[in-house]
Amino acid sequence: MRIVLVGPPGAGKGTQAAYLAENLSIPHISTGDLFRANISQGTALGLEAKSYMDAGDLVPDEVTIGMAKDRMERPDAAGGFLLDGFPRNVSQAEALDAMLKSEGMTLDAVLDLEVPEDEVVKRIAGRRICRNDSSHVFHVTYSPPAIEGVCDVCGGDLYQRDDDSEETVRKRLEVYHTQTEPIIDYYRGQGLVVTISALGKVTDVTGRAMEALKKDGEDPA
Repeated sequence: MRIVLVGPPGAGKGTQAAYLAENLSIPHISTGDLFRANISQGTALGLEAKSYMDAGDLVPDEVTIGMAKDRMERPDAAGGFLLDGFPRNVSQAEALDAMLKSEGMTLDAVLDLEVPEDEVVKRIAGRRICRNDSSHVFHVTYSPPAIEGVCDVCGGDLYQRDDDSEETVRKRLEVYHTQTEPIIDYYRGQGLVVTISALGKVTDVTGRAMEALKKDGEDPA
C-alpha cells in the first residue's frame, strides 16, 4: 500500500507511522529522517537544504520533493510506503501525484488522524523532559513523575521545552490549519481520505487505523 499520514502536531503520527509500517511491511518515510540522512551523508540535496537552513530560510518544496522521490525509488519501497510529514502542502501533494503518475502508480489512502485542538495542547504542553537525559520524558497528566519536577529514572530536574509551551503549540496548530490541512480537502476530492480518531491507547489507534484501511478497499494485512 502507498499511504500518506496526516494529522496535527501531537496526534501521534510518528508513533503510529512506525507501528503501521511494521504491520504493513512497508518502509516508513519521514521528512525529518530524510533531511537528517541527506545532510549527514552530504548528498547534493542535503547540502542544498543545509544552506537554506543555516541561513534561517525555509527549504524550497523542490528540495523536499527531490529527497522524497529518491527515497521512494529505493527497492524496499517497490511494494509501497508510508509517508509521514510529506506532502506538507497542496503544491507538494500535486508534485507527489505527478511523480507517482509518471511511474504508473497512485496513492491507496490518506490516513487522517483526528484529535481535538484542546487535546493537542494538553498532550504537548504537558510534556516534561529530564535535563540530564532528554530520553526521559514525562507528562503532568498521562505519565507524571512520582515527585513533581523530579525524574523518576535519574533524579534530574524536569522542565518544559520552549517549543512545548501552550503559546507555541497554538502557533504550530495555526500553521497546520493554514498550510497542511488543505491537503485533506485536496485528497478528499480524490476519494482517498480515511479519517480515524487518534484518541486512546496507541495500540487501539493502530487497530482502528488498520481496520479503516481494510474497509477502504484493500486488505492491508
